[in-house]
Amino acid sequence: MKRFISIPVFSVLLLMAFVYYITVFIFIENWTGLFTSPGLFNSLIFTSMASLCLFSFAVCVFTDPGPVPSSYCPDVEERAGSDQDSGNSALQIKHCEKCSTFKPPRAHHCRVCRRCVLRMDHHCLWINNCVGYWNYKSFFDLVSYGTLASLYSTFIIVSCAFQKNWNVEGALPLKIFYVICAVMMISLSSTLGTLLGWHVYLIIRNMTTIEYYEGIRAAWLARKSGQSYQHPFNLGAYKNMTLILGPNILKWAWPTSVSHLKSGLSFPTLRDSS
Repeated sequence: MKRFISIPVFSVLLLMAFVYYITVFIFIENWTGLFTSPGLFNSLIFTSMASLCLFSFAVCVFTDPGPVPSSYCPDVEERAGSDQDSGNSALQIKHCEKCSTFKPPRAHHCRVCRRCVLRMDHHCLWINNCVGYWNYKSFFDLVSYGTLASLYSTFIIVSCAFQKNWNVEGALPLKIFYVICAVMMISLSSTLGTLLGWHVYLIIRNMTTIEYYEGIRAAWLARKSGQSYQHPFNLGAYKNMTLILGPNILKWAWPTSVSHLKSGLSFPTLRDSS
């Protein structure tokens, strides 16, 4: 529960509550009426999106992204052979100076959490937690549901604005309120949509945000030496998606469906599949 005691986390919860209130009790009410068939239908759809978004957010906050076991010790002989064959730095044995322990492949030290995190993507201020091996799927679902809910709210606001009679006296304050809400929701939709697109790109390539930037440097070094760089964990788009989201497509949208995840200490590579 300590993770919820954070100003950014409270800010996200307040934003969710505000967006839900104005969408359902102001704009849907003014557009079709809350207790009409269209009003109930739109309220049900938006409430479902908002509930899934809130649930995914709670899972992100509460789920430990994945600590490195204190007993972890790399297989030196196997790893040495793998490095010799592939020549890829992502597979080399790494040691964390701050934790004074070995790091599994794809694990990184978080300066905020002060520990190494399995398959760390980044530390997210808004969930007061790292996004790592065990909560990456819930984070992706959170961004997906947040994007859909924001777009739906924007659609409702615009639809309500078009059908409203603006010729009545004293409509200026209401116009300002509509404009402010529309700008806020368009901005939120754009921000979340961009973030969603970014993580779709990463999932298709089985990369983390950290690995993307490491890959830029690795590709530059490879070009300097006349070689080509390939991300070692990229097994193809569909295989990558099933490794992260699960083999059952019907469960991709459920943030706690992570039975397909294993220990997070090792990952299949291109060398394994060749």
